[in-house]
Amino acid sequence: MAQKPSIPKGTRDFSPTEVAKRNYIFSTVKAVFETYGFQPIETPSFENSATLMGKYGEEGDRLIFKILNSGDYLKKVDDALLTAKESLKITPKISEKALRYDLTVPFARYVVQHQNEIVFPFKRYQMQPVWRADRPQKGRFREFYQCDADVVGSKGLWQEVEFVQLYDAVFTKLKLEGTTIKLNNRKILAGIAEIIGAKEKLIDFTVALDKLDKIGEEGVVNEMISKGISKEAISKIQPLFNFTGTNQQKINQLATLLASSEEGTTGVEELRFVVDNIEALGLQTATLSIDVTLARGLNYYTGAIYEVSAPKTVQMGSIGGGGRYDDLTGIFGLKNVSGVGISFGLDRIYLVLEELNLFDEVELPTPKVLFVNFGDKEAAYCMKALQKLRSKNIKSELYPSNVKLKKQLNYANQRGIPFVVMVGSSEVENKNYTVKNMQLGTQEVCGLEEIIKMVSTL
Repeated sequence: MAQKPSIPKGTRDFSPTEVAKRNYIFSTVKAVFETYGFQPIETPSFENSATLMGKYGEEGDRLIFKILNSGDYLKKVDDALLTAKESLKITPKISEKALRYDLTVPFARYVVQHQNEIVFPFKRYQMQPVWRADRPQKGRFREFYQCDADVVGSKGLWQEVEFVQLYDAVFTKLKLEGTTIKLNNRKILAGIAEIIGAKEKLIDFTVALDKLDKIGEEGVVNEMISKGISKEAISKIQPLFNFTGTNQQKINQLATLLASSEEGTTGVEELRFVVDNIEALGLQTATLSIDVTLARGLNYYTGAIYEVSAPKTVQMGSIGGGGRYDDLTGIFGLKNVSGVGISFGLDRIYLVLEELNLFDEVELPTPKVLFVNFGDKEAAYCMKALQKLRSKNIKSELYPSNVKLKKQLNYANQRGIPFVVMVGSSEVENKNYTVKNMQLGTQEVCGLEEIIKMVSTL
């Protein structure tokens, strides 16, 4: 007996209904991107390993899917390496390409490679799949889509304001009300580490602080101490453990706390600029919230940091995020080109919309009309009508074979096709059509123009 086929863990098949729902999200995000002036690009599914490796930290490198070289990929590997089974040394010799881990690093490569063709500031959006060799769980897959928008070639803070508005616009159009756009600034985190004398322990400090809602103040303090941060240093940031109030109150607290740090003060003022302008402009359905524990992507973020959480009624990780990177293109030789970008997690957004039953208005690609097949002569007559309907963008089809009428009607019911057109010898002779309304169970004889009017009312 043949073994039942399967797909790799962390990947999924999508039914016609699921594809239609995903396309609804894609088209909504795309429409807002273009409204805000972004242009589309695409990059290859796989890049040279040298482009990706070393850009995401040790953990990221581990999660990159490597592609084996074509042909006899072990031919150039030294026998001693094979005997020693030193996989980290063997990998670069047998794999020169890898599936992309995200869209940001390939975008930086694209900017450098095409810098003479690009008009700066360059506003691009990109909606393509990425791959990560992660442990699959709810909302975390090995193959998933990212929908990114970035601006490179400008340090202006107005774009950071616009990205908050863009998040709000997309989620409002998706009717996903109650999202929270969390905002922080990398300079603030660096400033906090500076004033407590732990600048060299910035990552240890922020990783511990990020766990405040999970392990509490005592747990965070103990973790910081275990990482070599002194109790005296920790006492200086005590206010962060109970960091509450309005965004303006939080900004004022940070300004006081970071008064002795030039970098930290700069971060506070950048944060203030975004918050002040968003409060003046207003948001439709989202909430902007300062979160000093937010520390996404410390490997390349240098300024603003964003993260979007779903409404509190849904248990889901972040559904979007991003930030400013002042020199990401520098890794490929193009120095001092600042950029800022955000990303939408399409797959998690899908799960949230599904859980909240927000797909009701998504139109599935179902035909409006099915022509019954009573034989080749009748089918040829139907095909002429189909040409006219399709020229008017009316979804319609002919049942492909002459089988029992009951089977063809069952097909229409199962597909949810509202009208069935039956053409026999008398209809061909009289140049008309018998139309059955599958919802009402009624039928009438009419001309093609009447069918078009009938279907157009749906």
